[in-house]
Amino acid sequence: MNIFVINSGSSSIKYQLFHWPAEQPVCSGLVERVGSAQATITHKVFDAQSPATPPVETQLTLPLPDHEAGLLEVVRLLTAAPSGVIQDPADIALVGHRVVHGGETFAAATLITPAVKAEIRRLFSLAPLHNPANYLGIEVAERVFPLAQQVAVFDTAFHQTLPEYAFRYALPTPLYTEQRIRKYGFHGTSHQYVAAQAAAYLGQPEARLITIHLGNGCSMAAVRGGQSLDTSMGFSPLAGLVMGTRSGDLDPSVLLHLLGPLGYSVEQVNTLLNKESGMLGLTGANDMRDISAALAAGDARAALAYDLYAYRIRQYIGAYAAVLNGLDAIVFTAGVGENDALVRTRVCQHMEFFGLALDESKNQQRLPGLRELNTPEARVKILVIPTNEELEIARQCAALLPA
Repeated sequence: MNIFVINSGSSSIKYQLFHWPAEQPVCSGLVERVGSAQATITHKVFDAQSPATPPVETQLTLPLPDHEAGLLEVVRLLTAAPSGVIQDPADIALVGHRVVHGGETFAAATLITPAVKAEIRRLFSLAPLHNPANYLGIEVAERVFPLAQQVAVFDTAFHQTLPEYAFRYALPTPLYTEQRIRKYGFHGTSHQYVAAQAAAYLGQPEARLITIHLGNGCSMAAVRGGQSLDTSMGFSPLAGLVMGTRSGDLDPSVLLHLLGPLGYSVEQVNTLLNKESGMLGLTGANDMRDISAALAAGDARAALAYDLYAYRIRQYIGAYAAVLNGLDAIVFTAGVGENDALVRTRVCQHMEFFGLALDESKNQQRLPGLRELNTPEARVKILVIPTNEELEIARQCAALLPA
């Protein structure tokens, strides 16, 4: 059975194709700058018989006026000789879609119906940068793969296990009961995947884990027995950790000060907090590789930014160790978490009370797959686990089918 996974952004499409039940993708790709005359596609085909063999890569630059044009070009790559992996779009049985916000309605992967689409539309206001793009990906896929079942996998679903005292804000009750203002949490597909990998590695189904997803967007989750008990993002993906361009946690009075005495508009505040803050606001750059290079060159702003970034993560480790009543492992994942050794070093410094002891020689090695970075005598494991949201989406899609 062919499962095609789509992660549609406002100007991009990430995808992977699986010949299920094989979990090694047959191909993967990224379409960037959709809507541009200079859009790009990077398409990789893997050797199923020899997974270690480097993939055959195709790179294209071409005009793609919209997502439908981009997906049609992807279908051409999927079916074209000599590297085609399917004969026809009708060969796709399931299309899995990442959808960022599922509100309180969706706690699991869901077959897409007109009612489900209507609910995704209703939630546009809660995720204006993401849900419209995800919805567009569904609309396009329904046209391009008309015989396939379409499935939505929601980033918020994994966090629907939060207890009410963890997801409620101390606001007047009608703001929750009528307006649904509460903590939702995000990156759930990633947290769910790496938490399951960590529990399996530890041989502890009830493991107490703190998963740390560090990319341009950053979040953490307290996970016990495979269930999310708390998470750092909130009503939107703006709360919690310092991120590439987002501020993370902030005293709400700052917003009142911006909107009042400083004369900012609501739109200006939204842009400031989501697109001009975080590491970009602190250093002028949002790519950790650039900030690391600036730090190595002695830049004081980069030094402060690294300290602040790691300090906020350590704060949440302390909080979540309390939530979990103990700790078996912390898990670093996503682009920064998997690749930035300095971030891991800064996070794990001065954390002996929590049983964290980093083996710096292991930390500096760049190896593929799951890695254990703690010293042998450490009470708490320090793991790096590459996230694979597309594989997790495919698994959740397959689980919907009758046995």
